[in-house]
Amino acid sequence: MDVKKYIASGVLELYVAGSLSEEENIEVYRNAQEYPEIRKEIEAIESTILSLSKMSSPGISFTKGFHDIRRRTGLYREPITREASERKWDWRTYSGWAAALLFAAGTLWFYLDGKQMKIEMNIVAKENSVLEQQIFEARNTIANSKALLNTIRSKDITVIPLGGQDISPTSYAKAYWNKETQQVFIDAIGLPEPPDGMVYQVWSLKLNPLTPTSIGLLEDFTSDENKIFAVTNLNESEAFGITLEPAGGSESPTLEQLYALGTIPS
Repeated sequence: MDVKKYIASGVLELYVAGSLSEEENIEVYRNAQEYPEIRKEIEAIESTILSLSKMSSPGISFTKGFHDIRRRTGLYREPITREASERKWDWRTYSGWAAALLFAAGTLWFYLDGKQMKIEMNIVAKENSVLEQQIFEARNTIANSKALLNTIRSKDITVIPLGGQDISPTSYAKAYWNKETQQVFIDAIGLPEPPDGMVYQVWSLKLNPLTPTSIGLLEDFTSDENKIFAVTNLNESEAFGITLEPAGGSESPTLEQLYALGTIPS
């Protein structure tokens, strides 16, 4: 059990006020026996309400604890003896006790209301913290997007459209190659998601004779929302191709699984 969370829930104040069902009272009692922190909190709540009640009606005896108030106002009745039944009631005394109980009930209500307000404020604070984190991440995403846009708009960038092939004619991709930095950005938004256990592999191609060289894998394709991947190309490329290969990649391309291909303009 999370004792701190249990104490903060407000159930102990309701227990002290006698507002719980019999079943709930038994549960609180058992928890108080098992966890000293819960028992101490109950005692502290009783003490607080008794002190405030005593201030409002100093003539009342509080030596028997919080339940004495309930006993004196009729919420708890002891067996009535003949002698007790013959006593004369002093309405002024019971009016004082009733006023004390009302004051205690009001105090408890404010106590509970304040505690609930504190819980709600904590919830709002946590929600604000989550929102701040989301804004922070969004700003980072925007900053990264701007950096990427600046990169692909550079005058040193060569843009290579990669068209769909026989296995998937509607597929497409685009490669942004910066020869100075030896980076290639692959925009793979036009490729279908690979099946489980498969991965897209990017190839640098020399055309005559046909010489493929792997320059990277498009890993975590499904979870990547932007579908933009950076790979490094150290080759004198004449074309780029993307094939579907078993997880981990292949040493040579599976041409039957060629999804996109494009030649580099001279």
